[in-house]
Amino acid sequence: MQRISWDQYFMSQSHLLALRSTCQRLMVGATIVRDKRIIAGGYNGSVSGGIHCIDDGCYVIDGHCVRTVHAEINALLQCAKFGVATENAEIYVTHFPCLHCCKSIIQSGIKAVYYAKDYKNHPYAIELFRDAGVSVEKVELEKDTIDLQPNN
Repeated sequence: MQRISWDQYFMSQSHLLALRSTCQRLMVGATIVRDKRIIAGGYNGSVSGGIHCIDDGCYVIDGHCVRTVHAEINALLQCAKFGVATENAEIYVTHFPCLHCCKSIIQSGIKAVYYAKDYKNHPYAIELFRDAGVSVEKVELEKDTIDLQPNN
């Protein structure tokens, strides 16, 4: 078996994190990496100690589940909570980041976004990433790697 690339390794970690998601609508995982080392991970779910969508259903307003904290935000908040710098880091996400996560990623100083699946790729998010000089690249897992991709 051939050794997987760094991108495939970190993306696999994000798919593994997505399996912890408590959102019924979309399972998302995010891994923040600096200097080829994982510094944080997150998945989408309710606030700590709160009611989970898998237990009580999604709380949807205007087509969005407002109960869920996105995976990217959870990973960034983990860095903030433990005092870990994100300047010049990279983030690996199972799905293209939403507009709000895009802005948070830019503000955190992350220099590259790697994602596995397109998901409502907002044109303004693409523009913001470009204007901020944040590299964005789609990364696919090889067929012979472990299948950790959730069914959504």
